Amino acid sequence: MSELRIELPPEISVEEARTLLAIKLFDLERLSLGQAARLAGYSKRGFIEILGQYGVPVINYPASELSDEAGL
Repeated sequence: MSELRIELPPEISVEEARTLLAIKLFDLERLSLGQAARLAGYSKRGFIEILGQYGVPVINYPASELSDEAGL
């Protein structure tokens, strides 16, 4: 695993930065849900709740595929 060191402004905690990084990497599909949850320091269930607070969908299913699945 690689290590990244950055200097954060005083108003941003390490925990907040780690959580925001995990959210963005999950949203970009660079990390799985489990990987992002571990990076952020949450359980999967807790991380799903955090994703909801930031408006990031847990399941990214294109509308076209959804209508195909539903037989529409």
